[in-house]
Amino acid sequence: MEASHLEPLFAVASDPKIWEQHPKWDRYKREVFERFFNECLGFGSALVIRDAKTKQLIGSSTYKVDPTRNQIEIGWTYLARAYWGGRYNGEAKRLMLAHAFRYFPRVVFRIGPNNLRSRRAVEKIGAVLLGEERGADGFTHVVYKIDSGDFWSQNPTP
Repeated sequence: MEASHLEPLFAVASDPKIWEQHPKWDRYKREVFERFFNECLGFGSALVIRDAKTKQLIGSSTYKVDPTRNQIEIGWTYLARAYWGGRYNGEAKRLMLAHAFRYFPRVVFRIGPNNLRSRRAVEKIGAVLLGEERGADGFTHVVYKIDSGDFWSQNPTP
């Protein structure tokens, strides 16, 4: 992700339906989204998600390293609603997981407890619920994990 991606990503993120199950439900607002976008840029590991056919930006996702636990988090993911319910989220997560497992034995996902869409999506790719924790952002999240061996047993390389 680069600073120049702000406008096309805000065009996607300005849809309130994208954020309605999220603890930070108001990210569709310009000033709130800009803070979120800059936070993701600050991680140095945010990625844009493109439609392979049109090359249009349809969302983004981010890695965040936790060196104290030798794991990486994947999160901050959103997609344009036209891409919900299909293969896009799962495909993006599988690509990110395959890359992450080159360097880390475990990936975690922190999700708002009421974000049922995101919870189902990570369960579909084999993530297992660990429990709840209060995040640095002050919100309670459910934490899912997937370990390298579990991922590769479900997603063998071609």
